[in-house]
Amino acid sequence: MTEKTVFTVNDMSCSHCVGTISKALEDALPGSTISVDLTTHKVSFTGDRTKGEEAIRDAGYTPEAA
Repeated sequence: MTEKTVFTVNDMSCSHCVGTISKALEDALPGSTISVDLTTHKVSFTGDRTKGEEAIRDAGYTPEAA
């Protein structure tokens, strides 16, 4: 089973941010399960934690361990 990673992304503030982060994770981790919740600022995904974190940072956001 692939481990799920959860980050809190407090600088994610709108639906555009959700789309940007989702796309960055889809590109970095093809086939992973991705969930982005704007209300709680939680981003979760399966796959390589480091790649996912880098993808969020490269998209211009600040992931913190949830």
